[in-house]
Amino acid sequence: GMNVLLIVVDDLRPVLGCYGDKTVKSPNIDQLASQSIVFSNAYAQQAICAPSRVSFLTGRRPDTTRLYDFYSYWRVHAGNYSTMPQYFKENGYVTMSVGKVFHPGVSSNYSDDYPYSWSIPPFHPSAEKYENAKTCRGKDGQLHANLVCPVNVTEMPSGTLPDIQSTEEAIRLLRAMKTKKQKFFLAVGYHKPHIPLRYPQEFLKLYPLENITLAPDPWVPKRLPSVAYNPWMDIRQRDDVKALNVSFPYGPLPEDFQRQIRQSYYAAVSYLDVQVGLLLNALDDAGLSNSTIIVFTADHGWSLGEHGEWAKYSNFDVATRVPLMFYVPGMTSSSASQGEKVFPYLDPFSRVSDLVLQGQSKKMVELVSLFSTLAELAGLQVPPACPKTSFSVALCTEGASIVRYVNSSEEKLQEVEKDGCDDTYGGCDEEPVAFSQYPRPADTPQWNSDKPKLKDIRVMGYSMRTGDYRYTAWVGFNPSNFSANFKDVHARELYMVESDPHQDYNIYNNTLHGGLFKKILRFLKP
Repeated sequence: GMNVLLIVVDDLRPVLGCYGDKTVKSPNIDQLASQSIVFSNAYAQQAICAPSRVSFLTGRRPDTTRLYDFYSYWRVHAGNYSTMPQYFKENGYVTMSVGKVFHPGVSSNYSDDYPYSWSIPPFHPSAEKYENAKTCRGKDGQLHANLVCPVNVTEMPSGTLPDIQSTEEAIRLLRAMKTKKQKFFLAVGYHKPHIPLRYPQEFLKLYPLENITLAPDPWVPKRLPSVAYNPWMDIRQRDDVKALNVSFPYGPLPEDFQRQIRQSYYAAVSYLDVQVGLLLNALDDAGLSNSTIIVFTADHGWSLGEHGEWAKYSNFDVATRVPLMFYVPGMTSSSASQGEKVFPYLDPFSRVSDLVLQGQSKKMVELVSLFSTLAELAGLQVPPACPKTSFSVALCTEGASIVRYVNSSEEKLQEVEKDGCDDTYGGCDEEPVAFSQYPRPADTPQWNSDKPKLKDIRVMGYSMRTGDYRYTAWVGFNPSNFSANFKDVHARELYMVESDPHQDYNIYNNTLHGGLFKKILRFLKP
């Protein structure tokens, strides 16, 4: 059996070289991608931290975990569901958590779901508590709690940053596992590029401001239903944004500041890339690269000015689409010979050659499939598919394994799907679909539209992404019994991917597109 290294990044959209981004310098993640199968259409089930993480770590959708906010623990609130690390632990693995894997707090029982999920207590960096503190030096020389926050690391509390500490701890654990003859499941959660955009200031050198462009569509789309818009409240509360006195709810932010946010997001991604590079280099040094499956993903994306929005909190691709890659020794790459490095550390400040991707899949996939996929890749029995109602079922998953996409070329897959019937997604005539959802307190932007508490949710947006389109239906929702009323439709959206890749032109028309509602119902209604 193989070890597992799961790398989960907070708020990372696929702005990486291996996803075709020409601006961002991410040589270490690109190097991992060159040895992996890379999914170009992978989607989170809800574009917010706790619900997304609980969803993919349990293999259940938000309507089954009943977590749409941060304030309940699924084992008490929904059902005593097994988690992916728990399943590996029960199958003889040492399971370890470093950094932000589960969202800390109520949603993981203030313990990151220890001891159910982990063999040893999860590690949190001591510098984490300063994440939102006044550590950003402003033009006035004073310290502020800013959104844009390049720092001198030596001046930080304890002279470090959380992701640096997480890398150090993960490397320590890898060295310890080298001497033990036991299989391990190590999950490493990185904070950046989550806001505040706080990273070592030298990474700004990689992104001269004059090279930074604005979003291709920095306006609020004309036919966007107001329920679909999120007013990025957490950004408005940062000192540097507060000083701009931006109007609620539609902004916009001044263009020079938009460029600074985008510049800092990219700088934070390169800082993250260095951490990933050091971690993978340590895996090599411990001689574990040939016996460890590596998964790299994020809990959701992030808007960088598209649709006039900043943050996640929506059903658009920029918020729901994530990087996803699987490195499986002997399957996605040939095993390295003795002493040969698979992942030598690459310095993003040096010129880096373009690495060629071995395998790429354009198939629609979902993070809820991670549990069953990793189980199958590791040679464990794949948990059964959940029945329609599964609140009393401890072990099952609502995401089908995507291993068939990992070890087949696109051509071979098309043949298989033509000849055979793959009904994983609900019928042989159905194309693969990725579902996301997002709750709102009202039909118009409110102060709590981004993160409504369960008791305040009145509308749920169910979104269906296929290879050709994204369709979203906003329907009435009753938080007291967790039920969506599909007869109470508040708004609908339809974007055609080929002609409108940024999803700016809502072309939904009742008479032309009514069939889409029936289709989404067929997938969603128990």
